Amino acid sequence: MANPASTRIADLKPGDGYVQSFARGLQVIRSFSASAPRQTLTEVAQRSELSRAGARRILLTLESLGYVRSEGKLFSLTPRILDLGFAYLSSMPIWNLAEPVMETLVAQVKESCSAAVLDGTDIVYVLRVSTHKIMSISLGIGSRLPAYCTSMGRMLLSALPETELMECLERSERTARTKYTAVDVKEIAARIAQVRKQGWSLVNQELEEGLVSMAAPITNRAGQMVAALNISGQANRTSAKVMQETMLPQLLAAAQAISRMLSVQRS
Repeated sequence: MANPASTRIADLKPGDGYVQSFARGLQVIRSFSASAPRQTLTEVAQRSELSRAGARRILLTLESLGYVRSEGKLFSLTPRILDLGFAYLSSMPIWNLAEPVMETLVAQVKESCSAAVLDGTDIVYVLRVSTHKIMSISLGIGSRLPAYCTSMGRMLLSALPETELMECLERSERTARTKYTAVDVKEIAARIAQVRKQGWSLVNQELEEGLVSMAAPITNRAGQMVAALNISGQANRTSAKVMQETMLPQLLAAAQAISRMLSVQRS
């Protein structure tokens, strides 16, 4: 089964600067996930949409570099793979500055707080300060969720030009994750238009039953949205209405504080 979060190599349009072997290596790395942490060669090949011979060469290369280990017929990633993600985080020192702001926000609202960026049709978590487990899945740095039905996703999508937004929504694998999930492109676009108008986003139980989340924009010196900040809680503890009335001001203030830090960082 192909990895749904990855880009199909067959769909890419290689140019002069395209290195296919490198792209295939990334495809193999992406084949590993929480649901498939240890895989056979055949499974890696299937999930990467590569031949067994091609997948084997890449796995052996990654193993020689210390990014993959093998135990019998099973392959798995090693902790060294975290170096790739750390290179991104360390190149953006703003997140070191943002964490204390997020910790203060969590102390104020007693709910979990995260920051994410947009990557294709998904959001990718770059920082998280949690209070307690509020979702059935575990979230951490590098976790991906669909943008169309998440508060941070809709916040980030609101910054896209209309044509690009509609193309992104059309490409998204829109499924009714709960009875509240909007899956119609026009309906989602309308909700994103409201987000753009009001400057913040609220998603009530569309990603998961009982989960309520609000997001605010993080902008750079030029006023461009580069990330989103959110707080999430349980509807049976804090309703969407109460969250908006009592926590939105603190969320907006925290996002603005991080944006000010970003605006004074040297480019």
